[in-house]
Amino acid sequence: MNKLFATLIALLISTSLLQAQSTKGMGKSDAEAKKVLDAVSAKFKGYKSVQAKFSLKIENAAGKTLGNKSGSVFMKNTKYRINVTGQDIYSDGSNIWTYEKSSNEVTINKIDPSANSITPQKLFTNFYDKDFLYRLNGSVKLNGKDMQQIELTPFDKTKPFFKVLLYIDKGTIMSTQVFEKTGNRYTYAVSNMKTDAVLPDATFVFDAKKYPGVEVVDLR
Repeated sequence: MNKLFATLIALLISTSLLQAQSTKGMGKSDAEAKKVLDAVSAKFKGYKSVQAKFSLKIENAAGKTLGNKSGSVFMKNTKYRINVTGQDIYSDGSNIWTYEKSSNEVTINKIDPSANSITPQKLFTNFYDKDFLYRLNGSVKLNGKDMQQIELTPFDKTKPFFKVLLYIDKGTIMSTQVFEKTGNRYTYAVSNMKTDAVLPDATFVFDAKKYPGVEVVDLR
């Protein structure tokens, strides 16, 4: 939908709630992994709102850090807001405002229900339910904590990545690693997740009055 989602997709995959499906000739997904992911699904669907911080670390094949980013995400029903370095995205469920801080410009688009657009809610639910094989690798240590690790392999071998690792703690996926064919590795981590925050509807609407001189590009 926009350039930010290209970088956020793997982070939000970390809460994708995949169903046990397989593609002919590609093998079957792990039933134990399905149980874990189903538990994540049920837990997330019980939240009235979600507020969390996230970080992104990019490394090359040699383990050298190429960059770091951080941001926050807010969700309620079909509404969402994403704040990341240089860009903010707001959606009230009907419209999307993409604000570029460097140019002080906001672009407004109407959501097309028939377009099956990617939203954080879909990525936190079952957007990828037909795209991966997955298996439970067992318990691993991450930042000193025991977590369950699930490995995802895409059916589509033309994708730029060949593997995704999810790290789950108490029914919540706290970290995701995406391994690209180029050797680059993207590590996304979630922190400070709140599921009981009161989020007014105004949270999800761009208020031009707060941005003096903003250029508005209305494409609705």
